[in-house]
Amino acid sequence: MQQQLIFLPMGALAFLTFAVLLNIPFRRFAAGRAGLIKADDFKFGESARVPGEVSIPNRNMMNLLELPLLFYVAGLMYYVAGKVDGLVLTVAWIYVALRVAHSLIHVTYNNVMHRLIAFATSNVVLLVLWILFFVR
Repeated sequence: MQQQLIFLPMGALAFLTFAVLLNIPFRRFAAGRAGLIKADDFKFGESARVPGEVSIPNRNMMNLLELPLLFYVAGLMYYVAGKVDGLVLTVAWIYVALRVAHSLIHVTYNNVMHRLIAFATSNVVLLVLWILFFVR
């Protein structure tokens, strides 16, 4: 199997991260034009005055820079070790799909239970990816 195929799900997750990143200023500028926030509300991070719908993309961005780091490391480990196969790619794509679902839920209707299910399941899948590496 072509080992570089592992870069496709890694790249997809990176592009999701960039999409969420672009959503942050879009929501902030819209809230600023509506008079809901001021520049000083971001002087030391996000103040308590920042409405939830404005801060959610920023929180989702932080989520995409936390545990997904372990996904990128795992992808590189599989590539370097030459262990990329169909099962690994399937697990990697499932992880990305769950992270996409989590982000979509988070930045749209933000149902906490739906978000939790996607988040927790993605973490289990990530753990499986790591376990597979060392078991195989």
